[in-house]
Amino acid sequence: MNTVAIERDPALANSDVLNLDSLFSAEELAFRDTVRGFVNERIKPNIKDWYEAAHFPVEIVKEMGELGLLGMHLKGYGCPGRSSVEYGIAAMELEAGDSGLRTFVSVQGSLAMTAIHKWGSEEQKNTYLPSMAKGEIIGCFGLTEPTAGSDPSSMQTRAVRTETGWVLNGAKRWIGLASIAQVAVIWAATDEGVRGFLVPTDTAGFTATPIEPKLSMRASIQCDITFEDVQLSEDALLPGATSLRGPFSCLNEARYGIIWGAMGAARDSYEVALKYSLERMQFDKPLAAYQLTQLKLVNMLLEIQKGTLLAIHTGRMKDAGTLQPVQISVGKLNNCREAIEICREARTILGGNGITLDYSPLRHGNNLESVRTYEGTDEVHTLILGNHITGQPAFR
Repeated sequence: MNTVAIERDPALANSDVLNLDSLFSAEELAFRDTVRGFVNERIKPNIKDWYEAAHFPVEIVKEMGELGLLGMHLKGYGCPGRSSVEYGIAAMELEAGDSGLRTFVSVQGSLAMTAIHKWGSEEQKNTYLPSMAKGEIIGCFGLTEPTAGSDPSSMQTRAVRTETGWVLNGAKRWIGLASIAQVAVIWAATDEGVRGFLVPTDTAGFTATPIEPKLSMRASIQCDITFEDVQLSEDALLPGATSLRGPFSCLNEARYGIIWGAMGAARDSYEVALKYSLERMQFDKPLAAYQLTQLKLVNMLLEIQKGTLLAIHTGRMKDAGTLQPVQISVGKLNNCREAIEICREARTILGGNGITLDYSPLRHGNNLESVRTYEGTDEVHTLILGNHITGQPAFR
């Protein structure tokens, strides 16, 4: 991977108040600059048009594969095998471009590829993972249903054994990439517990319909899926997953990436607002010279620095093998919540100009409404933490 030199705006030179860059190795910083260069060159100049047109740029999928961004935390089978911190760095830089593009990397790598890597057979891993890492095959991950979002244990999609394999019936909702994917990881209730299946999307009875129109994640694809007597062979079954632990293990990978990604959207919003405030003249001086503007910028910067420090600490624990699911909930809950507030505050500095697609904060804020909801809502992560600190489950 070639390192791309990044020129930072002089106006941003003082924003890393805690010198968080010192917590990264030279190799990690070089990788960050490579991904940042890709975002600056391929995403930021185009995202306004992609978002406005509700267009997912499938043309950059293979480019992401060439950069080693797909399944990057997985080892073997043609996957990049990078560290958790490096995956987090990539998520942060991608989401500084757009949440929808970071979400693609998450659905492909943290969900679909991780499910195959953790729970698939050797034949399944060798069949799918190398091509998915290159972006030649796109995958999706079907867990959420029209009436089962936060409570997947009540899923209605069901797979029944037959003499030759399985027959699948049911529906899923809010499934990223489903209409352009070649393979779907589908979770279904069976007489043997919740099981995962690899379903080629050209199988008879499989229908994916994009959900439109949307006010959020417009440069991404989310779909409704229906299954009508979908016939599957025995080798479609993911043999290692026999309960909800299967999909939950994948969700934790995706939640981890969100901890970093949300701070990328927040950072970009802050940087746009800071630069604007230094250039925009009001009453014969720049907006940045007013106390109220500085208050907003300082509050944004503090939360970005704290949220990024939280992401780094979480990543180091993950690489050390000590990270617990409840700690992922801390990061997901905090960083999404703070990132949305930062984006909204950044928009106020931009005034009326902030509601146009010429500036990123409101687009980021709209996207983060989705990010805040998927992979566990604020309420779900609050109850996870509440259960942890009190020992009293309050989900029902």
